Formats: sequence, structure tokens, C-alpha cells
Amino acid sequence: MQEAIILTGIILKTVPIGDYDRRVVLLTKERGKISAFAKGSRRQTSRLLAATNPFCFGEFKLYEGKTSYNIMEASISNYFESLREDFEAAYYGMYFMEIADYYTRENNDERQMLKLVYQSLRALQHPKLSNELIRYIYETKAVVVNGEYPGIPTERQFSESAIYALSYIETSPIEKLYTFTVTDEVLAELKFAASKYRQRFMNYPFKSLEVLETIQNPC
Repeated sequence: MQEAIILTGIILKTVPIGDYDRRVVLLTKERGKISAFAKGSRRQTSRLLAATNPFCFGEFKLYEGKTSYNIMEASISNYFESLREDFEAAYYGMYFMEIADYYTRENNDERQMLKLVYQSLRALQHPKLSNELIRYIYETKAVVVNGEYPGIPTERQFSESAIYALSYIETSPIEKLYTFTVTDEVLAELKFAASKYRQRFMNYPFKSLEVLETIQNPC
């Protein structure tokens, strides 16, 4: 029998399979993005019932088959429970996961993206940080992490404060990314920059973003 492997990662999404199983997409430190089956995980008595939901971060024990991975056990260190209790924050988190799913690949070194997702979800739990600001920082840093950052957009003039903020996002370690706030005027500038990056590098119909925009602009 093949030996089990232990991977550290976060569940980006889950898909129900049959009556009781799930297929999950994991972003891992060791093997980048992988898909794995969690057999019986939708049964109420399963040890994997709570551990195979989106946002779950921890260690996963898997067996690697010829064509897929199978999750046998999980030790979750952070469930991000508060996100599940805040409708808007949950959709911000799901949007971050969708971007990570869009960008990452199997067997790539995705440690920086994993770290970015984790720290961004933690930031969403911080009561003094604006979810909107977290989003624009995340969108910009995701482009940086993937080596596509083109610099400050040239379509408009930016204030010195916005230029400083964009430079900080580009160069700061991910652990120190969410340590500042901005005025409404600078936030609007960061929104403009992030939208340009998203249109150029992530031109994809993210479902959770559509829901977020409906929440924020109901009319």
C-alpha cells in the first residue's frame, strides 16, 4: 500500500459527488493546487464533514492514487468561522478563493499565493479594516505574486498617498500587507488601479464577484 502524504493547505472549493462524497480543491504548500476526493464526507457522522468545507486551513492526510488524491484525515487549525456568520465577508472570502483557483496550478510553487489567501482571510476578520480595502490590496498583490505587476496605471494621475500605498503593496511582505488604512479618496484610487489589473490579468467572470457587486449596488 502506498504511504500517506501530509500536505498543509486550504480548501478553495468543494463539489458534491454522489450522495455522500465530495471533491475538493486544495491549495497546498508542498504541491500547489490539487484536487482530492473525500469519501463519505457529507455523512453527518463523518470526521471529514466540517474539515472539507471552503476556508478550512490545516494539515491533510492523503493517499495518492493513479489518477487522484483521497483525503483520509484532516487536522484543521483555522476554520474561519466568523466569515461564515457574515454574509458579505463570506463572499469576499469566496472571491479571494476564486482568484487563487484561477491563478494556481498543480506542482507549482504556490506558497506565496497560499500565504496571501490565508492572510487576506484573517484580514477580513479584523473589525477595523475595510473589506473593500482588503479586496483592492488582494487583487493588486495577487498580480504581483504571479509576476505580472505592470506598475502604476498610466490612465490617470495618482496622488502621492496612492502611489505610496501601491508601492507598499508591491514590495511589502505578505505578513505586513494589511497594516494600513487610507482615506476615501485614496481608496477610490486603489479601486481604479485594482480594476485595471483585474481587467488586464484576470478577465474572467468570477461568480462571487458578481454577487458582491449586487450586494453593494442593489439598484
